[in-house]
Amino acid sequence: MKLNKTVAVSVIAVAAAAGYLVWTLSQPATYLVQGEVEATRIDLSAMISARVSETPVNIGDRVVAEDVVVRMESAILDAQLAAARAALDVARANRDLTYSTRPETIAAAEAQLESARSSVTLAQSNFDRVNQLQGDSVVSQASLDQAANNLTAAIQAQAAAQASLDQARNGASPEQKAVADAQVRQAEASVLQTTASVDEMIVASPIDGEVTTRTAELGKLFSAGAPLISIVDVDHAWFTFNLREDFLEGLEVGQPLKVHIPALGDDAALIDATITSINVQGSYANWRATKATGDFDLRTFSLRADPVVAVAGLRPGMSVLVDWPSTVRSGQ
Repeated sequence: MKLNKTVAVSVIAVAAAAGYLVWTLSQPATYLVQGEVEATRIDLSAMISARVSETPVNIGDRVVAEDVVVRMESAILDAQLAAARAALDVARANRDLTYSTRPETIAAAEAQLESARSSVTLAQSNFDRVNQLQGDSVVSQASLDQAANNLTAAIQAQAAAQASLDQARNGASPEQKAVADAQVRQAEASVLQTTASVDEMIVASPIDGEVTTRTAELGKLFSAGAPLISIVDVDHAWFTFNLREDFLEGLEVGQPLKVHIPALGDDAALIDATITSINVQGSYANWRATKATGDFDLRTFSLRADPVVAVAGLRPGMSVLVDWPSTVRSGQ
């Protein structure tokens, strides 16, 4: 009797184990996938060569957009700006001179025109008198010709005096005015360009964030484009994972995830996140041959997930863990 009970218990245990095995095999396996917290990082630099004169912030300081983080100085740029402004003043003065004429010059031209008119009146009167006398055979034809030449010369002198007065009143030619205008625009562009270079000596943060690196030190000379300070947007971090393509089955943008961040404590609750992008990595990314014979390779994809709500204490570089359902079949 006792033997029968033992056999029955054994049969029940075997059946239970078999049932558990069948249930386990029917459930998809899970893998612990590790990712990383990332955030936008901006390395600030200047477009000019200058020396650091002030560093208002230190590593770890919080800044907001438009806060000045580095000030620089350059005596060369200051001199270039002064020279450019002086050149602009000269160009504007030359333009004004081209467009205008001194009152004394106009008065002299008007006086010359009045003198020419008087000469024409005198020459006309002399021609009329000689022409009448020549008709009475009192003077020779030569005298009449001379009087006619004098009248013609007086009329031409009057026309020249009128042209001189018009030129004095109108100023330079249209071509000369165009050149003067172009020189002013060129000088203005030079001032704007130099001013832009001078403005580069004040470096401001384009975002809200935290200073994580600062190479700028007082008195240190930096060339154009050299990194001065780094700012990270720690308030808008996200999670990133690198996955083989055989882990992507059923995944899509907008799908929710549950992630765990060990740095926030082992007892911390799972954090809700949403998949925002799934992108293939370049050919340099990790591949894995699926068969020993090398039939084909599995590509690696980069997956990004954003937290649904802001997570206190989240820092770039922290590890992120996800229990990932596996669709990999045994034997692949």
